Amino acid sequence: MREDGMLVLTGREVDSVLAGQESELMAIVRSAYVAHYRGESSLPPSTFLRFPDDPANRIIALPGYLGGELGGAGIKWVSSFPANVARGLDRASAVVILNSMATGRPVVMMEGSLVSAKRTAASAALAAQVLHRGGPVESVGAIGCGLINLEIQRFLRRAFPSIRRIHVYDLKAERAMHFKQACLEALPGVGVEVAPDLTSLLRAVPLVSLATTAATPHITDLDGLAPGSTILHVSLRDLAPEVILACDNIVDDVDHVCRAETSVHLAERRSGTREFIRCVLAEILDGKAEPRRDDRSIAVFSPFGLGVLDLAVGGFVLRRAIAAGMGIRIDSFFPESRLSAPAAPRPQASAAPQPAAAATTVPVAVTR
Repeated sequence: MREDGMLVLTGREVDSVLAGQESELMAIVRSAYVAHYRGESSLPPSTFLRFPDDPANRIIALPGYLGGELGGAGIKWVSSFPANVARGLDRASAVVILNSMATGRPVVMMEGSLVSAKRTAASAALAAQVLHRGGPVESVGAIGCGLINLEIQRFLRRAFPSIRRIHVYDLKAERAMHFKQACLEALPGVGVEVAPDLTSLLRAVPLVSLATTAATPHITDLDGLAPGSTILHVSLRDLAPEVILACDNIVDDVDHVCRAETSVHLAERRSGTREFIRCVLAEILDGKAEPRRDDRSIAVFSPFGLGVLDLAVGGFVLRRAIAAGMGIRIDSFFPESRLSAPAAPRPQASAAPQPAAAATTVPVAVTR
């Protein structure tokens, strides 16, 4: 790719690259978490754009830099408009932009909601694999029947091949039935049961994923959930502060998750301390902390969703897309410089032809 060029990757192209890559993406997320924990990143707080007369909707900017073997910089710009569902659209839409680490110029803009969904699901499944120590998992629960939870079920099945049944619950029965059908199509051999209420679901499973659009806590107790269970609190605002304070809490980044009115943030306000957060997931991945506080506690993983994960997964998409010749290449995207000194003449090409891929390689996030 020329230095003044830009690559654009559509949702269909991103989807084709990420399809069936659950194990690879979990490994990428693991490496990104550990690199961030070791200080090989720069991750400013996410910026929330809210609207005074429209509190249900928001757009979030997640900039970041990730060093180490994944190295790269960029940003995800992601919106959440819950009313889109009634319009037949996905709740979230996004773009991911990656920058060259040689020139700082953006080199690719890709559809980002799929990147976001996959990295979220990969982090949830990775956490479940690490935290849940109760033997083979045969049944899991999904609260909130949207795209994120569908992806989480796909990744959980890869992490726990023993899963045979998914119990699902949503405030809207129609969505739950649609989700059931989507799970049956995506996960052959797995049965799906729609739970009549939350308590029934909690009684049926040891591992639960929460991926709702809740803006404030709505679960005030965990009656029915067995000791030793694990909750993947992906949507961050479902559990009441008193529930959080009673559990074994693991997060992805303490400073990031203790903001924006998350359940963990509310628990910090209630308790006046952050001591109820036992560790970050990367401490367990890096061997610095135990997977669980004890065998009877309920473990809750509350991931704020770090931008470095989008960079790592986005870099994986970019490398695969370049190798496959995907994307719309826009040459001369940037204006010609009128102030800089003229570029040195390029040496004449040798007689030996160079591989096409070499001309398109750019120094951004890479995968292992």
